[in-house]
Amino acid sequence: MTSTRRIVLCVVLAFLAAIGGVFIGRTLLPQPKQPGAALHEVLHHKLALDADQQARLKVLENRFAVQRRALELEMRAANARLAEAIEAEHGNGPRVAAAVDQSHAAMGELQKATLAHIFAMRQLLRADQTSQFDSAVVKALTDGQG
Repeated sequence: MTSTRRIVLCVVLAFLAAIGGVFIGRTLLPQPKQPGAALHEVLHHKLALDADQQARLKVLENRFAVQRRALELEMRAANARLAEAIEAEHGNGPRVAAAVDQSHAAMGELQKATLAHIFAMRQLLRADQTSQFDSAVVKALTDGQG
């Protein structure tokens, strides 16, 4: 076997080993859970929402997606202002403190909007559905603590 063929064979085997490693890793290792995934699972798959609830939920989710995106962009802008202030002051000066306050305000607005969205979704539910939803909310807020 020539050296060129050996190199090509090594490259092909390395590629196949990498693909195999990724496949095994995805199959055997648990995937990190997205925040709120359990709440989403309960809401969409375990509560047996009727057609009217599903339609109203879709409207709420679409509206919140736009609102969340806008708030996330505001948080990104606040972080950019914080980075600029840090670069300008090289310490915890007044611009940095103001930028931190703006960043916290943006995070707070996102949290408030998220809670308002959760409560709006809860209002769509029947009395027999709320306890399971409430448990999922509590679990989503406390998962990974302790």
